[in-house]
Amino acid sequence: MVNFISAFVPSGLDGWLALILIISSFFTSGITAALSLGGGITLIAILTFFLPAAIAVPMHGVVQFGSNSGRAYLRRKDIQWQYAIWFALGGIPGAILGGQIAVWMPNRLFTLLIAAFLLYSVWGPKPSSRNRQPIALFGFGAFAAFISMIIGVSGPIVSGLLKFIDDRKQFVATHAVLMTFQNTAKILVFIFLGFAFYDYAALLFAMVVAGFAGTWVGGKLLDRLPEKAFRKAFKIAMTAIALILIYRSF
Repeated sequence: MVNFISAFVPSGLDGWLALILIISSFFTSGITAALSLGGGITLIAILTFFLPAAIAVPMHGVVQFGSNSGRAYLRRKDIQWQYAIWFALGGIPGAILGGQIAVWMPNRLFTLLIAAFLLYSVWGPKPSSRNRQPIALFGFGAFAAFISMIIGVSGPIVSGLLKFIDDRKQFVATHAVLMTFQNTAKILVFIFLGFAFYDYAALLFAMVVAGFAGTWVGGKLLDRLPEKAFRKAFKIAMTAIALILIYRSF
């Protein structure tokens, strides 16, 4: 099995690590599809644990693009497009500005910021808004894309800004398409900045396929999983990973 997986491994990585990342993509995509939380930030935590943050963040963008676009497609009838378009437009300048900052950040600072955001995402207060005016949605999109370029993930922030959508299925679908737009902007900016996605193409392809499979399985479990129990386990796991990342940065 590992010998087969080795075909997807970039230079410098081993087959076991590739297998771990592919399996992680499946499960984290399933978590998001089923519970509308946790998958993206769990994946960035795992990637950062094994890889330099400057590599983990662009890779995360590609894998999350696959996961979110798959979820958006499967739930396309529930997407609230009147909110998604303005958010997507705001993400363009946000991603460009965030990318300019990300390119000069040392790996240690990258890792510490990701660890800090992990702790914030599970213990800190979440931004919340019921403002659905175009200018506000544009601003939210810019802010979320800026954050995503630096720490790799902004799903918890976007979730808070979509609280005005009460229907859970509409929330999951709209969140998915917003994150798809954001991931697209992130990938394009990193390509422009010179990140060599080609070096990781086989591994990323396998992770995207696994993520789509996880999205399909998780979608079947929507409204069936014990969200309360998951939230407790999620907080414990993310806190532990964040503390390990902080320790390794010193």
